[in-house]
Amino acid sequence: MDKSELWVFGYGSLVWHPGFDHEEAVIATLSGYHRSFCMRSIHHRGTDDHPGLVLALDEGDATCQGIAFRVTPGTEAPTMAALRERELVSSAYLEKTLTLTLKDGREVTAVTYVIDPEHVQYCHLELEEQAQIIATAVGGRGPNTDYLFNTADHLTELGIHDPELSWLATRVREIAPNAT
Repeated sequence: MDKSELWVFGYGSLVWHPGFDHEEAVIATLSGYHRSFCMRSIHHRGTDDHPGLVLALDEGDATCQGIAFRVTPGTEAPTMAALRERELVSSAYLEKTLTLTLKDGREVTAVTYVIDPEHVQYCHLELEEQAQIIATAVGGRGPNTDYLFNTADHLTELGIHDPELSWLATRVREIAPNAT
């Protein structure tokens, strides 16, 4: 791997809306973390009065599949500036550089946003409670349901199986049948 390459790991909204130019997008696996709706969203998918939930990587004995994006050379600085504005809006995420294994066997280090378990927005909720929150929350980037459905649908299209996300998508469609 060229040390000057910038890779970014997407496991939630970055999968379907990276927001930056990239030369390559490859399915990748991160060890030691799992994808979870463990972050209360008070900006993008909820408000202070009615927080939504967004995905974060929670450390543990697990793995998470997502997409590794190789950023277009020459756009590294603006890409990092945009990512930091988007992902570090409330400092609930920690920016880490972690090793990923790409589907083709390559190993790369990638900028990855993981939850800060000491942050006030960190939470652990049962799936039913998550579904109830996601079904009704709306924030600056739109309904929490859009976030869930877009992520679940894109992961399915990529062949990435996430049983909790699939269950949540099905349950939220039951609770809020008119949600898109």
